[in-house]
Amino acid sequence: MINKRGQVTIFIIVAIVIIALIVLIVMFYPKIKSTLGFETKNPNERLQDCLESEVEEAVLKLSLQGGSIDPESYILYQDNKIEYLCYTDEYYTTCTMQRPLLQNHIEAEIKNAITNRADQCFDEIKEDYEGSGYTVNLKKGDMTVELLPKRVSVSFEHELTLTKQHAENYESFKVVLDNNLYELVSITNSILNWEARYGDAETTTYMNYYHDLKVEKLEQSDGTTIYILTDRNTKNKFQFASRSLIWPI
Repeated sequence: MINKRGQVTIFIIVAIVIIALIVLIVMFYPKIKSTLGFETKNPNERLQDCLESEVEEAVLKLSLQGGSIDPESYILYQDNKIEYLCYTDEYYTTCTMQRPLLQNHIEAEIKNAITNRADQCFDEIKEDYEGSGYTVNLKKGDMTVELLPKRVSVSFEHELTLTKQHAENYESFKVVLDNNLYELVSITNSILNWEARYGDAETTTYMNYYHDLKVEKLEQSDGTTIYILTDRNTKNKFQFASRSLIWPI
Protein backbone atom coordinates (compact mmCIF):
# COMPACT_ATOMS: atom_id res chain seq x y z
CA MET A 1 0.00 0.00 0.00
CA ILE A 2 2.83 2.38 0.86
CA ASN A 3 4.55 1.65 -2.47
CA LYS A 4 1.31 2.24 -4.39
CA ARG A 5 0.69 5.51 -2.59
CA GLY A 6 4.27 6.57 -3.34
CA GLN A 7 3.82 5.79 -7.01
CA VAL A 8 0.56 7.73 -7.17
CA THR A 9 2.25 10.67 -5.47
CA ILE A 10 5.08 10.61 -8.01
CA PHE A 11 2.62 10.49 -10.91
CA ILE A 12 0.73 13.46 -9.50
CA ILE A 13 3.96 15.45 -9.08
CA VAL A 14 5.08 14.63 -12.62
CA ALA A 15 1.67 15.65 -13.99
CA ILE A 16 1.82 18.95 -12.11
CA VAL A 17 5.33 19.63 -13.44
CA ILE A 18 4.22 18.87 -17.03
CA ILE A 19 1.20 21.16 -16.74
CA ALA A 20 3.37 23.92 -15.28
CA LEU A 21 5.85 23.57 -18.15
CA ILE A 22 3.05 23.78 -20.71
CA VAL A 23 1.71 26.93 -19.08
CA LEU A 24 5.19 28.51 -19.03
CA ILE A 25 5.80 27.64 -22.68
CA VAL A 26 2.47 29.15 -23.72
CA MET A 27 3.16 32.32 -21.71
CA PHE A 28 6.75 32.88 -22.78
CA TYR A 29 6.85 31.27 -26.25
CA PRO A 30 7.03 34.59 -28.17
CA LYS A 31 10.10 35.65 -26.15
CA ILE A 32 11.68 32.21 -26.46
CA LYS A 33 11.05 32.21 -30.23
CA SER A 34 12.61 35.65 -30.58
CA THR A 35 15.64 34.67 -28.50
CA LEU A 36 16.26 31.53 -30.56
CA GLY A 37 15.93 33.44 -33.84
CA PHE A 38 12.56 32.03 -34.89
CA GLU A 39 10.76 35.37 -34.84
CA THR A 40 9.18 36.29 -38.15
CA LYS A 41 11.59 38.34 -40.21
CA ASN A 42 10.96 41.82 -41.50
CA PRO A 43 9.10 41.52 -44.87
CA ASN A 44 11.97 43.20 -46.71
CA GLU A 45 14.45 40.68 -45.27
CA ARG A 46 12.15 37.85 -46.30
CA LEU A 47 11.97 39.27 -49.83
CA GLN A 48 15.77 39.51 -49.99
CA ASP A 49 16.07 35.85 -48.96
CA CYS A 50 13.40 34.78 -51.44
CA LEU A 51 14.49 36.70 -54.54
CA GLU A 52 18.25 37.20 -54.27
CA SER A 53 19.21 33.88 -55.86
CA GLU A 54 16.87 34.56 -58.81
CA VAL A 55 18.48 37.95 -59.42
CA GLU A 56 21.93 36.39 -59.13
CA GLU A 57 21.04 33.67 -61.66
CA ALA A 58 19.70 36.22 -64.14
CA VAL A 59 22.79 38.44 -63.79
CA LEU A 60 25.10 35.47 -64.30
CA LYS A 61 23.33 34.33 -67.45
CA LEU A 62 23.27 37.84 -68.89
CA SER A 63 26.94 38.34 -68.10
CA LEU A 64 27.93 35.18 -69.97
CA GLN A 65 25.77 35.97 -73.01
CA GLY A 66 26.56 39.59 -73.75
CA GLY A 67 23.59 41.08 -71.91
CA SER A 68 20.61 39.14 -73.31
CA ILE A 69 18.69 36.16 -71.99
CA ASP A 70 17.94 34.99 -75.55
CA PRO A 71 20.56 36.55 -77.88
CA GLU A 72 19.36 37.25 -81.41
CA SER A 73 22.74 37.52 -83.14
CA TYR A 74 25.46 35.51 -81.44
CA ILE A 75 28.50 33.27 -81.65
CA LEU A 76 28.80 30.04 -79.69
CA TYR A 77 31.72 29.91 -77.28
CA GLN A 78 32.08 27.27 -74.55
CA ASP A 79 28.36 26.44 -74.85
CA ASN A 80 27.38 30.08 -74.32
CA LYS A 81 25.51 32.15 -76.90
CA ILE A 82 27.58 35.33 -76.79
CA GLU A 83 25.70 38.19 -78.40
CA TYR A 84 27.26 40.53 -80.94
CA LEU A 85 27.11 44.00 -79.44
CA CYS A 86 28.78 45.50 -82.50
CA TYR A 87 28.51 43.81 -85.91
CA THR A 88 29.05 44.10 -89.64
CA ASP A 89 28.88 41.48 -92.37
CA GLU A 90 30.69 43.66 -94.91
CA TYR A 91 34.42 43.77 -95.65
CA TYR A 92 36.50 46.88 -94.88
CA THR A 93 33.66 48.32 -92.78
CA THR A 94 33.57 49.04 -89.08
CA CYS A 95 30.76 47.54 -87.05
CA THR A 96 27.44 49.07 -86.03
CA MET A 97 26.33 49.16 -82.42
CA GLN A 98 23.62 46.56 -81.79
CA ARG A 99 22.76 47.68 -78.23
CA PRO A 100 23.46 51.43 -78.04
CA LEU A 101 21.64 51.57 -74.69
CA LEU A 102 23.26 48.46 -73.26
CA GLN A 103 22.72 49.25 -69.58
CA ASN A 104 19.02 49.96 -70.10
CA HIS A 105 18.68 46.76 -72.09
CA ILE A 106 20.28 44.66 -69.34
CA GLU A 107 18.09 46.24 -66.67
CA ALA A 108 15.00 45.36 -68.74
CA GLU A 109 16.27 41.80 -69.25
CA ILE A 110 16.77 41.30 -65.50
CA LYS A 111 13.29 42.64 -64.82
CA ASN A 112 11.69 40.26 -67.33
CA ALA A 113 13.66 37.33 -65.96
CA ILE A 114 12.64 37.80 -62.31
CA THR A 115 9.08 39.16 -62.58
CA ASN A 116 7.28 35.83 -62.08
CA ARG A 117 9.44 34.82 -59.15
CA ALA A 118 9.04 38.25 -57.55
CA ASP A 119 5.25 37.88 -57.66
CA GLN A 120 5.54 34.42 -56.12
CA CYS A 121 7.77 35.76 -53.34
CA PHE A 122 5.24 38.41 -52.35
CA ASP A 123 2.42 35.86 -52.44
CA GLU A 124 4.45 33.52 -50.22
CA ILE A 125 5.21 36.32 -47.76
CA LYS A 126 1.50 37.18 -47.62
CA GLU A 127 0.53 33.55 -46.97
CA ASP A 128 3.20 33.12 -44.28
CA TYR A 129 2.02 36.17 -42.35
CA GLU A 130 -1.61 35.09 -42.66
CA GLY A 131 -0.58 31.70 -41.30
CA SER A 132 0.96 33.50 -38.32
CA GLY A 133 -2.33 35.21 -37.47
CA TYR A 134 -1.88 38.50 -39.30
CA THR A 135 -4.45 40.26 -41.41
CA VAL A 136 -2.56 41.11 -44.60
CA ASN A 137 -3.31 43.75 -47.22
CA LEU A 138 -0.95 43.71 -50.20
CA LYS A 139 -1.09 46.17 -53.09
CA LYS A 140 1.41 45.47 -55.87
CA GLY A 141 3.00 48.33 -57.79
CA ASP A 142 5.87 48.81 -60.23
CA MET A 143 9.26 47.09 -60.13
CA THR A 144 12.47 48.91 -61.10
CA VAL A 145 15.86 47.32 -61.81
CA GLU A 146 18.99 49.46 -61.72
CA LEU A 147 22.65 48.75 -62.36
CA LEU A 148 24.47 50.88 -59.79
CA PRO A 149 28.13 51.11 -58.73
CA LYS A 150 29.09 47.74 -57.21
CA ARG A 151 25.51 46.52 -56.93
CA VAL A 152 22.33 45.55 -58.73
CA SER A 153 19.24 47.05 -57.12
CA VAL A 154 15.64 45.84 -57.53
CA SER A 155 13.00 48.18 -56.07
CA PHE A 156 9.27 47.58 -55.62
CA GLU A 157 6.58 50.19 -55.15
CA HIS A 158 4.41 47.71 -53.28
CA GLU A 159 2.33 48.51 -50.21
CA LEU A 160 2.00 45.93 -47.45
CA THR A 161 -0.03 46.32 -44.26
CA LEU A 162 0.24 43.73 -41.49
CA THR A 163 -2.33 43.89 -38.71
CA LYS A 164 -2.40 41.85 -35.52
CA GLN A 165 -2.50 43.87 -32.31
CA HIS A 166 -1.62 46.97 -34.32
CA ALA A 167 -1.00 47.84 -37.98
CA GLU A 168 2.47 47.80 -39.54
CA ASN A 169 2.88 49.55 -42.89
CA TYR A 170 5.62 48.87 -45.47
CA GLU A 171 5.59 51.09 -48.55
CA SER A 172 8.83 50.19 -50.33
CA PHE A 173 10.88 47.05 -50.84
CA LYS A 174 14.37 46.53 -52.21
CA VAL A 175 16.54 43.55 -53.10
CA VAL A 176 20.26 44.25 -53.53
CA LEU A 177 22.87 42.00 -55.13
CA ASP A 178 26.56 42.72 -54.63
CA ASN A 179 27.89 42.69 -58.17
CA ASN A 180 29.98 45.15 -60.20
CA LEU A 181 28.13 44.59 -63.47
CA TYR A 182 27.70 48.37 -63.71
CA GLU A 183 31.47 48.88 -63.93
CA LEU A 184 31.95 46.02 -66.40
CA VAL A 185 29.19 47.34 -68.67
CA SER A 186 30.76 50.82 -68.61
CA ILE A 187 34.09 49.39 -69.79
CA THR A 188 32.25 47.31 -72.39
CA ASN A 189 30.68 50.46 -73.84
CA SER A 190 34.12 52.05 -74.11
CA ILE A 191 35.52 49.02 -75.98
CA LEU A 192 32.50 49.00 -78.29
CA ASN A 193 33.05 52.66 -79.16
CA TRP A 194 36.60 51.80 -80.27
CA GLU A 195 35.33 48.82 -82.28
CA ALA A 196 32.68 50.94 -83.99
CA ARG A 197 35.07 53.80 -84.76
CA TYR A 198 38.39 52.08 -85.51
CA GLY A 199 37.53 48.39 -85.88
CA ASP A 200 39.66 47.35 -82.89
CA ALA A 201 40.34 48.13 -79.22
CA GLU A 202 43.58 48.14 -77.24
CA THR A 203 42.85 46.08 -74.11
CA THR A 204 46.08 46.66 -72.19
CA THR A 205 45.08 50.29 -71.67
CA TYR A 206 42.11 49.21 -69.58
CA MET A 207 44.16 46.79 -67.48
CA ASN A 208 46.79 49.46 -66.86
CA TYR A 209 44.12 51.83 -65.61
CA TYR A 210 41.96 49.27 -63.76
CA HIS A 211 44.46 47.07 -61.92
CA ASP A 212 41.78 44.62 -60.72
CA LEU A 213 40.51 44.07 -64.26
CA LYS A 214 41.47 41.27 -66.62
CA VAL A 215 40.57 41.72 -70.30
CA GLU A 216 40.81 38.77 -72.67
CA LYS A 217 40.60 39.35 -76.40
CA LEU A 218 39.93 36.16 -78.34
CA GLU A 219 40.03 36.50 -82.12
CA GLN A 220 38.06 33.91 -84.08
CA SER A 221 38.62 32.59 -87.60
CA ASP A 222 35.56 34.36 -89.04
CA GLY A 223 36.76 37.79 -87.94
CA THR A 224 34.80 37.82 -84.70
CA THR A 225 36.48 39.06 -81.53
CA ILE A 226 35.24 37.80 -78.17
CA TYR A 227 36.00 40.04 -75.22
CA ILE A 228 35.93 38.67 -71.67
CA LEU A 229 36.12 41.18 -68.82
CA THR A 230 36.83 39.68 -65.40
CA ASP A 231 37.16 41.32 -62.00
CA ARG A 232 40.18 39.61 -60.42
CA ASN A 233 38.79 40.09 -56.87
CA THR A 234 35.13 39.14 -57.21
CA LYS A 235 35.52 36.88 -60.29
CA ASN A 236 32.48 38.62 -61.78
CA LYS A 237 32.71 38.74 -65.55
CA PHE A 238 31.04 40.08 -68.65
CA GLN A 239 31.68 38.69 -72.11
CA PHE A 240 30.50 39.87 -75.51
CA ALA A 241 31.32 39.62 -79.22
CA SER A 242 32.20 42.12 -81.93
CA ARG A 243 32.79 41.75 -85.68
CA SER A 244 34.37 44.83 -87.20
CA LEU A 245 36.64 45.84 -90.08
CA ILE A 246 36.88 42.38 -91.62
CA TRP A 247 39.41 41.63 -94.35
CA PRO A 248 38.81 38.90 -96.94
CA ILE A 249 40.91 35.81 -96.46
